[in-house]
Amino acid sequence: MSSVLKPETSSDFNTHLAKKFKKNYDLSCSETNPIKNEKNCGNSEKLENLNRNSSNYSNALSFDSKNITTKDENSDSCENQRLEIINFNWRIITGENLKLRYAEIFSRSSSKHIMTRLEKEVEYYSGDLLKVRVYGKWHEIPRKQVAFGDDGLSYKFSGNCLPSKPWETCPIIFELKKCVESVVGYSFNFVLVNRYKDGSDHMGEHRDDEKELDPHTPIASLSFGAVREFIFRHMDTRGKNAKSNIQKKKIDLHPGSLLLMEFPTNRFWYHSLPSRKNVFGVRVNLTFRKMIKS
Repeated sequence: MSSVLKPETSSDFNTHLAKKFKKNYDLSCSETNPIKNEKNCGNSEKLENLNRNSSNYSNALSFDSKNITTKDENSDSCENQRLEIINFNWRIITGENLKLRYAEIFSRSSSKHIMTRLEKEVEYYSGDLLKVRVYGKWHEIPRKQVAFGDDGLSYKFSGNCLPSKPWETCPIIFELKKCVESVVGYSFNFVLVNRYKDGSDHMGEHRDDEKELDPHTPIASLSFGAVREFIFRHMDTRGKNAKSNIQKKKIDLHPGSLLLMEFPTNRFWYHSLPSRKNVFGVRVNLTFRKMIKS
């Protein structure tokens, strides 16, 4: 059985946002030359120094809607529409060493627009980069995958090493990075993109506990397309000799939703995206991370 997830209130996250956000922060992110447009979007280093008085926040768990311009609003092309972050409340999900936050941050129309652009602009890896080593044997992963990030960053897992493509090679990915950073108040330097063609594509149970990851920066998981069930299971409940009967946590990830996995979740909880026969649509997921540069 899985536990019923109920919203809670918290002042800790509001305090964090107050320290991270700059007063009157402009979220107008231009797609044109996204890397150099620091006037509108800022950059990772500046985000660390943003400051805002907490009295400006009327609700500890709310976020006011913002429009994020990707190009000239008068243009008729799909790429030139606006990315709209809607008013939302964080849904707080907790358990034993579990700390999650979930919210649907994009409007339905923006989510459809973003999904269209992701399908058009993102080019996924192929060949050996889509294989992992399990119990000494190589297997092709049941989904498509690609990574973007700062220069020189790569992601090592299950015997594979994914190099990151530069941010500027895919404008929609960079725009979404700035959107997520503006919402959560953290900066990210790497994103892993997974594409699930339908319910047969899936992701096995695992923890994101690689040593290259900064454990104190949340992993921000952004979803578009088909709704899929995401499952968390405590490490002490796995196997025949399970030490505990802690209940699983199950979350339906909707298009335009953001899930934050905060410390110390990944030390104690495994997560998975199981296959589902009744899901026929495409899902694209972006997990933004902070990698430790060696």
